[in-house]
Amino acid sequence: MDLLLWRHAEAEDGEDDLKRRLTERGERQARLMAAWIREHQPKNMRIIVSPAVRTQQTAEALKLPFETHRKIGPDACVSELIAASGWPDASGAVLIVGHQPTLGRLASLLLSGQESDWTIKKGALWWLSNRVRRDESQTVLRAVLPADLLE
Repeated sequence: MDLLLWRHAEAEDGEDDLKRRLTERGERQARLMAAWIREHQPKNMRIIVSPAVRTQQTAEALKLPFETHRKIGPDACVSELIAASGWPDASGAVLIVGHQPTLGRLASLLLSGQESDWTIKKGALWWLSNRVRRDESQTVLRAVLPADLLE
């Protein structure tokens, strides 16, 4: 299984966290990363997105169908992201468009075996794969792509 973690692009400040919109820079970050994802996406990719406006706008840049999952919003915990994605047993690939600190905590758990506060920058993509070698399940980091490398 492939698991892609895409943090929403840069967003405006605001009182209502769920209604914060992307800035102009954030819209550009989302478009550039979306183009990269479309060019390199794995087959059979399912896209799940937080209900927050900034994640919806980020995902919309892909111009691909996606599902909104209320349980992966800004206050989600790692176990909710794992359940929503089906890691590590789902077939194909799953792209999660979500938030910090949960995305970073998920990446740290899958790569190091424990939750830590790892930072995933706004607009960045982390791509992980699960494989089995000698009857042992392994998580492989395939790519880390910060949005500013695409600008």
